[in-house]
Amino acid sequence: MGKAIRLSGLIILLATLLLPAGLRAQQMRPHSMLVLDQSDRRGPFYYQIFVGLRDAVSAHGHAPTTVYTESLDLNRFGGEAYQDSFQRFLEVKYRDRPIGVVVVVGAAALELALRWRPQLWPDAPIVFALVEEADFKRLRPPAYVTGGILDLKFKDAVSAARAVVPNLKTVVLVGAEWERQVIFRNWKDQAAAGIPGVDIIEIVGRPMPDIVARVAALPDHSAIVYTGLYSDGKGNYYPPSDALAFVAAKANRPIVVPAETFLEPGGVGGYVLVPSLIGAEAAQRALRILDGEAPENLPPSVVGAVKPIFNWRQMERWEVSEASLPQGSEIRFREPGFLERYRWRAVALATAVLVQSLLIAFLLHERHMRRKAEVESSNQQSQLAHINRQATAGELSSSIAHELNQPLGSILTNAETAELILASPTPDLQEVREIISDIKRDDLRASEVIRRMRSLLKRAPFEKKEIDLNQIMREAFDFLKLQASSRNVAIYLQTSPQTLRVKGDPVQLQQVILNLAVNSMDAMAKMPYGRTIIGRTELNGEASAVISISDSGPGIPQDRLNEIFDPFFTTKEQGMGIGLSIARTIILAHSGQIWAENQSGGGAVFHLSLPLAA
Repeated sequence: MGKAIRLSGLIILLATLLLPAGLRAQQMRPHSMLVLDQSDRRGPFYYQIFVGLRDAVSAHGHAPTTVYTESLDLNRFGGEAYQDSFQRFLEVKYRDRPIGVVVVVGAAALELALRWRPQLWPDAPIVFALVEEADFKRLRPPAYVTGGILDLKFKDAVSAARAVVPNLKTVVLVGAEWERQVIFRNWKDQAAAGIPGVDIIEIVGRPMPDIVARVAALPDHSAIVYTGLYSDGKGNYYPPSDALAFVAAKANRPIVVPAETFLEPGGVGGYVLVPSLIGAEAAQRALRILDGEAPENLPPSVVGAVKPIFNWRQMERWEVSEASLPQGSEIRFREPGFLERYRWRAVALATAVLVQSLLIAFLLHERHMRRKAEVESSNQQSQLAHINRQATAGELSSSIAHELNQPLGSILTNAETAELILASPTPDLQEVREIISDIKRDDLRASEVIRRMRSLLKRAPFEKKEIDLNQIMREAFDFLKLQASSRNVAIYLQTSPQTLRVKGDPVQLQQVILNLAVNSMDAMAKMPYGRTIIGRTELNGEASAVISISDSGPGIPQDRLNEIFDPFFTTKEQGMGIGLSIARTIILAHSGQIWAENQSGGGAVFHLSLPLAA
């Protein structure tokens, strides 16, 4: 019997050894993927690609998958020395981390991955995303490479421009130098070939002041096609979506855009890339390979990530008819119509008549209990809130000092300059007047910083007045910018297009916002990269407004979600455990609600709901 068992084991061993090497490699492939992003993942477009990839991996239930990410940042850095040093960095960093599949985002990243693979990941297949057909043909990747090909055509952008501008005569291309365009560089040859009936003007690779001046004086029957700007031509770099906001603020013609993330900053729309679909498609291919399929059985194909999407706000601005848009177009940011806005009011009114007596009794009881609780806790709340504001101000002290140093330094420089001018035999009094005007401006700026600080620190009674919730959020996020920058946190603010008027204490509401944002920064402190905070304000029906503050951190332990607002509960080593408790007390005093939850894609989000002013 024992001999038979040993014999069968030997047969199995021999059969395993005789399997093709490729099949054995697939069976032994580690369930991990390395994502190489050709740009900076903190930018909105590439971040959404990663969100789509991460969500697809999270939804994959066959086996847990480890995801590593690296941003090559080729928009700003390049050259052989940089690439060689990055290769050595990857070799050292992942020396003890087996990689099952390499996912590359962009043609430039694919080109480097093909060069590095023999030394870094000799057995790992490569899955690419965000690669145009022309780049795919140029690179001619081998059989172990698969992925989704983008079908991006300049003529589609022109078609969108024709839908937006009747009798289109001129298309103005605005973007960085073609050599630096990582996605749309192939449009150069397509634009050079020309489009019948349309003149093409290129404003490419120019400094930002030149671009802004030229787009402000474009002729009628023209449209702008934006491909992406990465710097102002003076060494300052920024995401292309931020650059689009500068251009859109001055442009006198509508701007057709090729990416979904360009809609919000001012694009009218077009045939746009949806980055989350690109990431999800790449993740699905990579997961199939990790589950055992050979990359040769997943041939590269065109990915359906280009959708006709348009911005309702810009359509209203440029008087674009919905009927002129391509068939199947999706419209974003549409304002609700009259019936959509008031449909539920009629239903609510009919329901209110039926439950009126019960509702009045409940509200009277609620009012009585709330006033009793307010009287009992007002002194304790005021003291704790004051202590918490002092702690928050201490954390933001470096930002405050920086804000004060700038105007004070400018005042000193201008005063010294004025002394030199007045000491000359023939002083230029007009220039002295201009210097004095600058000093007054900087003095007012410093005074505003001190006023904000005194408002935050003073111990004043609770005072409700009508305020704009959007303005409260803007001031709080302006206060946080330098602190976020010093902690390598990218912060974004998306305010509601409607004015959100609420009754409240502006200092206490800003204290809640600052507490939540600083807590998010603390929660992401141990993350090496990808730290992001997004603040939003939006209308919730007809009666309330909602503030949301989300982050890309580790989230809140599920079993502690119900405890985080309890007094003296904290997960920070040096925390007092009163910040979130005070936040809840302040929101309840404003007749609002506060709650927290984990996002499906990772990170935590806090919501504040406040009633609108009548």
